[in-house]
Amino acid sequence: MKWFFEANPVTQAFLATCFTWFLTALGAGVVFFFKSINRKILDGMLGFAAGVMIAASYWSLLSPAIEMAESSGMIPWIPATVGFLLGGLFLWIIDKILPHLHLGFPITDAEGISTSWQRSILLVLAITIHNIPEGLAVGVAFGALAAHLPSASLGGAIALAVGIGIQNFPEGTAVSVPLRREGFSRIKSFWYGQLSGIVEPIAGFLGAVLVVYVKPILPYALSFAAGAMIFVVVEELIPESQLRKNTDIATMGALFGFAVMMTLDVALS
Repeated sequence: MKWFFEANPVTQAFLATCFTWFLTALGAGVVFFFKSINRKILDGMLGFAAGVMIAASYWSLLSPAIEMAESSGMIPWIPATVGFLLGGLFLWIIDKILPHLHLGFPITDAEGISTSWQRSILLVLAITIHNIPEGLAVGVAFGALAAHLPSASLGGAIALAVGIGIQNFPEGTAVSVPLRREGFSRIKSFWYGQLSGIVEPIAGFLGAVLVVYVKPILPYALSFAAGAMIFVVVEELIPESQLRKNTDIATMGALFGFAVMMTLDVALS
C-alpha cells in the first residue's frame, strides 16, 4: 500500500474510485446467490446510502470547502453556497435530460427525455446518474491534496472513498437483483449492475485533474460535489426508501449511514 500513499493525487483519485466501482460490482454479485431481496432490507440499504451521502456532503466536502475559502482570503460562505447550488442545478439538468427510471416505480414514471428504451436500461441509468457526483466527490477530495492546504488530508479523502464504497454495495444489489427478478440471466443482471458504477472512475479522474490544475476553483468544486450528492439524496434515495412505507427501517438506516460516514471522516482526517 506504500505505493498508493506515494502516488500523485490524480492517480490516487483514479484508484480510489476504481475501489468504489469494485464495491458496486461486489454488491451486484449478490444476484448470483439471490433472485430477490426483501424490500425492508433494500429500503434499509437505501436509507443507509442516503445517510452516508448526507454526512459526506458536510464532513468531507462543505466543511473543507469553507475552511479552504477562508484560508485563501475569500468570503467563506460564497464558494460554499454558489458551488452547492450549481451542483444541485447540474444534477437537475441531467435528471431532466437523461432517460431513467427510479427503483420501484412503473415504467410510466420514467423521467428525462421520452424514449422507447427498455426498463432495464432505464434502471441502470438511474443509478449511473447517482454515481456521477459520488465519483466527482472522491476525485475532488484527492485532487485537493495537491493544494497542500491544512483542511485537505489524505485520511479524509480515504474516508470519503471508503464511505462511498460501502454505500455502493447496496446500490449494485439494487440494480442487479430487480433485473434478475424481471427475467434476466444472473450474468447479464450482474453486468448491468456493475456497469452503473463505471462512471465513478471517469468522474473521479476528471474531478481530480480539474482541481489540480485549476486550484482557485477548489472550494467551489468541493461544494459542487456536495450539492450534487444532496440532490440525489432528496430527489432519489429518500423517496425510494419510503415508497413501500418502511419508514422506520429507512430512517434508522439513514441515521446509521450518517454515523458511519461521520465516524470514518473524523477518525481518519
